[in-house]
Amino acid sequence: MELKVTQYAVADEIATIMLNRPQRMNTWTGRMETEYRWLLAKADRDPHVRAIVVTGAGRAFCAGADSRALEGHIVKGRYDSGTTDEIAKPGYGVRPEFDANFAYHFGLTKPVIAAINGPAAGAGLIIACFADLRFAAAGAKLTTSHGKLNLPAEYGLSWILPRLIGLTRANDMLLTSRVVLAEEALTMGLVNTVLPPDELMPYTYNYVRKMITTVSPGSLRETKRQIYSDLHRDVHSAVADATALLERMATEPDFAEGVSAFLEKRLPRWGKRK
Repeated sequence: MELKVTQYAVADEIATIMLNRPQRMNTWTGRMETEYRWLLAKADRDPHVRAIVVTGAGRAFCAGADSRALEGHIVKGRYDSGTTDEIAKPGYGVRPEFDANFAYHFGLTKPVIAAINGPAAGAGLIIACFADLRFAAAGAKLTTSHGKLNLPAEYGLSWILPRLIGLTRANDMLLTSRVVLAEEALTMGLVNTVLPPDELMPYTYNYVRKMITTVSPGSLRETKRQIYSDLHRDVHSAVADATALLERMATEPDFAEGVSAFLEKRLPRWGKRK
């Protein structure tokens, strides 16, 4: 696919997806959604990628829906996503609950880290919320924004936000569409850490490199699946599934490598043994 509004790069087993409309603060369009989902699918199936970082070009992460797209809805007299039925379906087929827009992040086999370098509104906030971890630049503005447009909470935001920060705080953001700065978002538990803007990306990559070095690919994959599957089921099923995984994964080569590395006080060599 020709990339017009995103950029993609892989280094040190980390894929970076950059939303790339800086002149429009990386506002969300059907084209951007199409490219974003295609790139997620590409990264998820690439055996040389262990984790995915999502960020924005310029001074914004993603400032929500593009104003021209919003005007287009009015002209057409209906909402139009601007995508087609041929759009990529990353993360689909894992659980029926994940086969929906943005919820597909839960079906990916690799962790997704949002590096929120600037304003994240509407779709931008949704992407960040469905990521597994969120790091933000100091002063970054976060908002649901839908209320000021006479829209509902979009794409499961009313489901994910209460689970991230609790009902009381989620209601504050959802019912008012007010702007929350990164520093307040940290106190809410919405972001994992807040950093000076020039330190955001170095910190993010260092964090991810350490994660994929010390934790095996199989553990990251299965733990991510457990986390989001367990949100939809009872504790007995969660324990039973974890026990079955434990018995299976303890027979895998990376378990023996992990034990050896621990005993020998060295970094593990995941999947790279002779």
